Amino acid sequence: MSKKLLKVIGKTNVEFRLIGEGDKVLVGLSGGKDSLALVHALKHIQAHAPFRFEFEACTVRYGMPDEHYDYLVAHCREYGIKHTVYDTNIYDISNETIRENSSFCSYFSRMRRGALYSFAQEGGFTKVALGHHFDDMVESFFMNMFYNGSLRTLAPIYKTSKGFHLIRPLIQVRERQLRDFATENNLQVIGDEACPAMLKNVKMPHARASTKEWLSGMEKENRELFKMLKASFKHIHDDTFLDPNRWDRDDI
Repeated sequence: MSKKLLKVIGKTNVEFRLIGEGDKVLVGLSGGKDSLALVHALKHIQAHAPFRFEFEACTVRYGMPDEHYDYLVAHCREYGIKHTVYDTNIYDISNETIRENSSFCSYFSRMRRGALYSFAQEGGFTKVALGHHFDDMVESFFMNMFYNGSLRTLAPIYKTSKGFHLIRPLIQVRERQLRDFATENNLQVIGDEACPAMLKNVKMPHARASTKEWLSGMEKENRELFKMLKASFKHIHDDTFLDPNRWDRDDI
């Protein structure tokens, strides 16, 4: 893992106090480039940080036909990463519980998150770590704006209703850095083909793909785009919008 990538992750951990002394962290490991990079980053931090913490990985099995994680299990064993494949029947119950006209991708994402939270509660974890990166954060911001009419995005850390914190250690890392990490280390990554929604005869959601394509075109015209977006996310003047609850009444 490059020093530049580790530096960004380390700085993010300090800035938002994501992981500290005595934490027990559960990493959602899908087997994609992002979550694989995350477990290796935490392995490095664990070996070099001036504080001690535990972490282990969990892969949620949906209960699909021919769903195998042999490579992932072997990979974690090779690098000394404690790893559990958590069995669920999410795929079977999806036919009965998903709402009409709902996105299958969103449904499976919520169900996977719920299973991960259950495993975290059972194991007494203090934090759950996900592999969202800065591109995800930017895309979510514009998707919420364009499709939901709200200004919100992915927080680096927040407390869940279950009592533990959800953290995103890669939230200031660019997606291309994670792609390069996987390529340079010849990692066998699991992609969209492992998503249960791919087995459903439904129209796939287009919002994220369209937003990603739009941002890519914008960045080609302005190479500083994501640098300026990151600065904007840290300099928020929320009293300049149309929400009266955020105004200072004494100035009106």
